Amino acid sequence: MDIPRIFNITESAHRIHNPFTAEKFATLGAALRLEEGARVLDLGSGSGEMLCTWARDYKITGTGVDMSELFSQQAKLRAEELGVTDRVEFIHDDATGYVSDKKADIAACVGATWIGGGVAGTIELLSKSLRPGGINLIGEPYWLRLPLSEEIAKGCEATSIADFFLLPELIASFGELGYDVVEMVLADQQGWDRYEAAKWLTMRRWLEENPTDELAPEIRARLSAEPKRYAAHTRKYLGWGVFALMAR
Repeated sequence: MDIPRIFNITESAHRIHNPFTAEKFATLGAALRLEEGARVLDLGSGSGEMLCTWARDYKITGTGVDMSELFSQQAKLRAEELGVTDRVEFIHDDATGYVSDKKADIAACVGATWIGGGVAGTIELLSKSLRPGGINLIGEPYWLRLPLSEEIAKGCEATSIADFFLLPELIASFGELGYDVVEMVLADQQGWDRYEAAKWLTMRRWLEENPTDELAPEIRARLSAEPKRYAAHTRKYLGWGVFALMAR
């Protein structure tokens, strides 16, 4: 079980696999008023930066689940590096349909809502692992401004304009599902640049080390196209944020 190899290559040097920075995760932890001993479940936990730093800074406990073998291993190494292996565990598994045996104070899916077939399904899945009165965390893109064409939307790596809401509409959609939005932290331009631009050096170094690999032509094409695509489309049109939700 693993994610497509292309992502293990392009994001192999990432600690955070979304447009957040370490500072944004610290802000989010403070905004949630995390208390020592709080239990956090993170589905699609990537390389474990959120859980590991919160365990260090706020003394939470938690479990992360991710289907990337590479990222799961990196998460375990990060926990060792920060001295929090007694507080967090990372499971290499498909987060789709994962329900924890232990109820969590916070159940999170920060940027992988495909595991539940979209936002609504992911919230429903997370709620199965959440204690009464707990908080769901959803990380999701939104349009900063509506693209002028479907071609522009695809340049933002969406399949269509309908894939995402504008921010007010996204927030309203949580209410329509029966949830109060009780906090939010939004990515900024620096976070987007660090997430996207960091892939380019990783791809270049990988190409130098693996010139005959079967994926080399695809990586070469991505490296040639991605900087312009990102600057022309994603950087202008796409936002991203983490939203804290509580059932009404």
